[in-house]
Amino acid sequence: MPFFAPHSVALVGATERAGSVGRALMENLIAFAGELYPINAKHDQVLGYRTWPSLSAIGQTVDLAVIATPAATLPEIIRECAACGVQAAIIISAGFKETGPEGVALELGFSAFVSVGSMLDVGWGDLIRHFGDDPATGSIVLYMESVGDAAAFMEAARCVAAKKPIIAIKVGRTAAAARAAASHTGAMTGSDDVLDTAFERAGVLRVDTIEQLFDMAEVLSKQPLPTGPRLAIVTNAGGPGALATDALVRHGGELAEFTPATLQQLDSQLPAHWSHGNPADVLGDADAARYAHAFRAIADDPQTDGILAVLTPQAMTEPLAIAESLIALAKTTNKPLLASWMGGDAVETAREALNAGGIPTYDYPDEAARSWQFMWQRQERLRWLEETNRLACTERPTLPEAREIIARHRAAGRTLLTEIQAKEVLAAAGIPVLETRHARSAEEAVALAQEIGFPVVLKLQSPTITHKTDIGGVQLDLQDADAVRAAWQRIEKAVPPADFDGVAVQRMFREKGLELICGCTHDAQFGPVLLFGAGGVMVEVLQDRVLLLPPLSPMLALDRIRQTRIHRALQGTRHLQPADLRALADALVKLGDLVLTCPEIQELDINPLLATANGVIALDARIVCSRAKT
Repeated sequence: MPFFAPHSVALVGATERAGSVGRALMENLIAFAGELYPINAKHDQVLGYRTWPSLSAIGQTVDLAVIATPAATLPEIIRECAACGVQAAIIISAGFKETGPEGVALELGFSAFVSVGSMLDVGWGDLIRHFGDDPATGSIVLYMESVGDAAAFMEAARCVAAKKPIIAIKVGRTAAAARAAASHTGAMTGSDDVLDTAFERAGVLRVDTIEQLFDMAEVLSKQPLPTGPRLAIVTNAGGPGALATDALVRHGGELAEFTPATLQQLDSQLPAHWSHGNPADVLGDADAARYAHAFRAIADDPQTDGILAVLTPQAMTEPLAIAESLIALAKTTNKPLLASWMGGDAVETAREALNAGGIPTYDYPDEAARSWQFMWQRQERLRWLEETNRLACTERPTLPEAREIIARHRAAGRTLLTEIQAKEVLAAAGIPVLETRHARSAEEAVALAQEIGFPVVLKLQSPTITHKTDIGGVQLDLQDADAVRAAWQRIEKAVPPADFDGVAVQRMFREKGLELICGCTHDAQFGPVLLFGAGGVMVEVLQDRVLLLPPLSPMLALDRIRQTRIHRALQGTRHLQPADLRALADALVKLGDLVLTCPEIQELDINPLLATANGVIALDARIVCSRAKT
């Protein structure tokens, strides 16, 4: 590979000028074992090495050209590289999208370190695929300011993440940081929530800090992945155990609940005043034997998926002996083990032994608990990745009727579809909708209400207004013809004549259920993105939602539904039967197929989608399409 194992290197811009990039590169390359060709047209020598005036003057093919000259010279130098058969080029030059100088930090323990800068010709997808096939690389860590070619990144990550961890830190979570990143790289940053969702689907583990970035690379190389989310904490002090518990639960983790048999075994081996639960506080005077008994009993518990061992140094504590008991356990269990030996220099020897034994150590137990949750995320994402890759090989529906309806409206110049028009599209995609009829006069509304059957609902139909409830454009539970006429008048008076296109008439849906929202938007980088969560008039206030990238399967849809707060209510309450979650997942799958099949759909809202024990039904909807090209 000419980038990472060249036999010959030409340094274009080699110089002796103090403080220059060309000199720093030259000093680094002096140790290069292959052929080195400094290029400098003004001097015969640089740092005692013969120079060549140009690449063509070398007279033979060079594997790699390292270019450190002003940006304006680059086009001609790259053309010369091509003419001379140079296989690869690394451009160090500043002056493209950068706004200032960049430093490069080098570490021991990397199979390769790549600083991609503005990614002129090499993107994340190229690098991920290369290191995915590199036997010397165990995991891939990324510092990202922009995604670049999102499709190439996603495809490469899906292929590689199944066999090697890909761990990323992406700056730009806040609006201010996003602006800073865009200014630095000259690239637009997309929605951070969308990026999170994309990482999940591609199997990429996203962390928050540089420390976590390298920590997870180490942890995932040393320890097996958990088969479940349930962590047991063994400690000789209650405070650190509580600290670890808070961190675990706050980040979505789960404390293991010991079986009665495990509790009985611990009761027989531990002092009477141990905590009798998880975290298992084995008390401050615990010696290595007491810790070992607790480790063994808890590791054998079928309801425990891993152990975090916490130690605080006290007068009677044996840090090294307790570490050795945990190392011995690691040889007999396939459950992951983490350790937090607190106490600085007093426990350093024990920490060294743990690390040498393949057990990651942490200064503080909350850091360890956070790492556990990242480990479980890695396991979950492997499961999602397997399903995503299966979907990639599955033929999706083509929905010709829905495509024809969308095409007809766009040809007529419509971009904002009315509720009735939007429901026509949803029905063509197989999503259940509440029948809705269009009335252009009060008497027509009365006639339709009588045909549908009272009570009914009237809703404003407008080519411009989307939030009907805000202006009184939704009138509920109308019991007779007079009520319908009065509701018509209220709606008509609420909007200017140019914004009024009659009303929609539908029956008043009486079945009890939960109001949800399902929708779609179009992300500039990742394309169609679905939204699901708690709906109704409080949707913006509640902010209980998740994002999903289509295509979906029922399994992927249900996994995301479970991540919302409304999921608990969907499982049933005192006043509501459990909702039909299979029908809900099916609706999300079909919605994903619709927006992939009809990329002209730029925005879509189903609010509310009513979830009941007998299925789901779209009570209201809107669709915004892109304008047809003329």
